[in-house]
Amino acid sequence: MKKLKIINLVFLGVFLQISCVKTDDFQLPGTEIKEVNIEGDITGISAVKSNFKPESEGIYVFSETNTWMEAYVVSSDEGGNFYKELVLQDKPENPNAGILLLLDDNSLFETYNFGRKIYVKLDGLALWSNNGVHQLGVQNRGDVVAIPPSRIDDHILRTTETAEIVPLPLEISEFKEMHENLFIEIQDVQFNRNLLRENHHYTFAGEVTDEYDGERQLESCSTGGSTMLGTSTFSGFKSLYLPKESGSVKGVLTRNFFDDYFVIAVNSPDDLSFNAERCDPEFLHCSNNTSEGIDVIFEENFTNITSLASLENSGWININVNGGKKFEPGTFDGNRYVRISAFNSEETPLEAWLVSPAIDLSTVLDAQLSFEIMASYDNATILSVLIAEEFTGNVVSTTWKTLDAIIPIGPTNQYGRGFVKSKIDISCLKGQVHFAFRYLGAAPDKSTTYDIDNIRVTGN
Repeated sequence: MKKLKIINLVFLGVFLQISCVKTDDFQLPGTEIKEVNIEGDITGISAVKSNFKPESEGIYVFSETNTWMEAYVVSSDEGGNFYKELVLQDKPENPNAGILLLLDDNSLFETYNFGRKIYVKLDGLALWSNNGVHQLGVQNRGDVVAIPPSRIDDHILRTTETAEIVPLPLEISEFKEMHENLFIEIQDVQFNRNLLRENHHYTFAGEVTDEYDGERQLESCSTGGSTMLGTSTFSGFKSLYLPKESGSVKGVLTRNFFDDYFVIAVNSPDDLSFNAERCDPEFLHCSNNTSEGIDVIFEENFTNITSLASLENSGWININVNGGKKFEPGTFDGNRYVRISAFNSEETPLEAWLVSPAIDLSTVLDAQLSFEIMASYDNATILSVLIAEEFTGNVVSTTWKTLDAIIPIGPTNQYGRGFVKSKIDISCLKGQVHFAFRYLGAAPDKSTTYDIDNIRVTGN
């Protein structure tokens, strides 16, 4: 009798465990999902989103419509990059519209797995746009918040269909508001090489400067355009190193917290397929000499540069190709430098050049160029350093060689934490050379602030 009771208890325990699991893989016979029977009208995501009026930005509450929204799940919280939300789009392939559904529940992937077709009861839900992204939830004192657990089953019907989601292929330059909350794919991209330095190889979101989200710059090998990959600091893969190669990324297109620019959020690292060679530009490579020469051929620490006029009087050429904002002298705690930023400029693009005076390397051996850069309020790496042996006086018509400069990655919401030094061998160049700092920003989404200081050319 005791053995029989133990067996019964074990069976009961196993039965309770199985019956509590949400996924289809562990369901008991006879408990499979039944095809839903919608009593009411069916609508699509585009029609739902049309109820929000951007000009008023007011919350729209659905009431007495007897309408259900048809959608497919394209997010998964299994990797921790999505939290208490479902990203939905209207079709498995070639979607036209997407929306974010707020749910106050965890482990949603167990019930609403990737590709699952669902119906959402609209009556009682509220619609608004938060940080540029359309969201559905419940109204609460002027906000739209997540649907409480007790009401989730009243609003969501899960069908038997799990569709194959075909990502929408896009170029970075093609991103538009209509693509938000869609599962997309960008191909032939790579992470900015400054994220992959030997002395600091960045993770997805495990850096001390990452707060809530880590944003990492992706660059197109074919067009040169760039966007950000956003990863939650609560994700399970935040501490993984970024891949060094190039390849493709599949993920949900969304916006950053301040609605300044587009961000791609992946469900897991498996959505990155990086196995092709990188497409970095051809850098000037003279030798591997990193020792500074005995003689200082040129030096600028901006100590006496207090105005734009004094900068130009010192022989620097400071121009904006489109006639806008230029490099400007700055000072902090007694230290002087030059600064450039597209913040509040309203310039798209902002292309500014700071070209050095002529430096004669005719009789110089082992020439080396060094400088220090600090990045602040970083939302893209948009500074490059170039050098020319024959400067025409026009930055556009001059043939420039790109230098493998270290462009630091700064914090996203504050001033940088110090200058980073680059030392570059230019010993293979002769004659009158000019080097230049080129800033290519675009307000408001590419507006990183850069401070430049302590420039030296040494040799023997």
